[in-house]
Amino acid sequence: MTRTLADAPTGSGLSPIPGDGGLPLLGHGLAYLRDPKRMWQDRYQRYGSVSWFRAFGIRIVALLGPEATEAVLTNRDKAFASGDGWRFLIGPFFDRGLMLLDFDEHLSHKRLMQQAFTSDRLERYAAAIDPAVRTALEQWEPGDNLQVYPELKQLTLNLAVEVFMGGAEGTSQKRLDLINASFIDCVQAATALVRYPVPGGRWHRGLVGRRRLEAFLREYLPARRAGDGDDLFSVLCRVEVDGERFSDDDVINHMIFLLMAAHDTSTITLSTMMQYLGQHPEWQQRCREESLAIPGDSITHGQLPQLRSLDLVMKESLRLVSPVPTIVRKAVKDTEVQGRFIPAGTMVAIAPYFTHHMEEYWPDPEAFDPGRFSEERREDKIHRLAWQPFGGGVHKCIGMHFAGAEVAIVLHHLLRNFEWHVDPDYRAPMDMKSLPFPKDGQPVRLVRRSDASGVA
Repeated sequence: MTRTLADAPTGSGLSPIPGDGGLPLLGHGLAYLRDPKRMWQDRYQRYGSVSWFRAFGIRIVALLGPEATEAVLTNRDKAFASGDGWRFLIGPFFDRGLMLLDFDEHLSHKRLMQQAFTSDRLERYAAAIDPAVRTALEQWEPGDNLQVYPELKQLTLNLAVEVFMGGAEGTSQKRLDLINASFIDCVQAATALVRYPVPGGRWHRGLVGRRRLEAFLREYLPARRAGDGDDLFSVLCRVEVDGERFSDDDVINHMIFLLMAAHDTSTITLSTMMQYLGQHPEWQQRCREESLAIPGDSITHGQLPQLRSLDLVMKESLRLVSPVPTIVRKAVKDTEVQGRFIPAGTMVAIAPYFTHHMEEYWPDPEAFDPGRFSEERREDKIHRLAWQPFGGGVHKCIGMHFAGAEVAIVLHHLLRNFEWHVDPDYRAPMDMKSLPFPKDGQPVRLVRRSDASGVA
């Protein structure tokens, strides 16, 4: 039954928001967990770009499509807070990370953190990633049914520890695997239906994971404070702008969030790219030829723009499978979007995953077509937020250029050293309970090339 969220103020000229609560107690929570894209599509067809629904025990306003999204991400009247929105979902696990800060405090922390993502530092991070990737891929065993997602997740976590932490001296791979599991527990706790620390429940596992991550990082904090390393951990310990520095707690909070973001989102992008390149051998070979044209065994940050086809594939993969499918905010004062009244205290959700599949903006949206991002076509330019895998506005992902470089370096070495194949009819069974990942591990048939010089 259609109902309105709240009456608009008299004389405002605004309309109330239509919607429905869904199932008793559960609302639309299960529908979202099963298939968020379908849920968003159903709501869009029924109510348009602005509607309300109930899920996870609260009312949420869905703002669908780039026009509605723009009002939230540009946030010109500062009506929407990122921290107040995300805190409900992931606050106990990633609180005080940059994404959970707002307004002046967010700008202050972002100004400090940007010193860790300058072009010079990105070049150094890339220089550290390159040999680590080559060494890791030497251990990969070809096979007819290799599950690449867990392999990639272990690789990206190890890269994050190596590049962001400067290594984890004295830590075994077994413990790193436990740290990886802790990140998974923290992320998946966001969509727990029972949001209390019931032993064995998802929320409880997330809290345990957070404590484990804090303990892990605090072991290394004193050495990073005292040293002169060029890893992100060390940089955050000593960066200073106008006399401002991060406290120990600030460093830990930012590191936990950045380590999660640096390997979880990169992993799903790599996995998606491997799937589609495996299903489209013409694009795999096109990308490989550009990689083989780079002389030597290594690639530098300055050489990455030569991988033009790989960049198109990356953008299309980010469109097809958005690493962060939904972004949340909370209205901190009465406001409006597209003439609809949104009262203070309302949770709102925007959906890049849905926007990236809208036929109004993307011709044949389910098709893998990297050429849509070519200079001749640039379908993403139809609206400034038609393509939004990194968000937008002041909260646009600060590590987007690092992530792009990491993904490109990994795929560059995969293309030079392997060929892989995926059944053209394969459709990844995605788990959407938090950040998306393929439940079957993303199987591919992997074949090692005889050498890296172009002789297969």
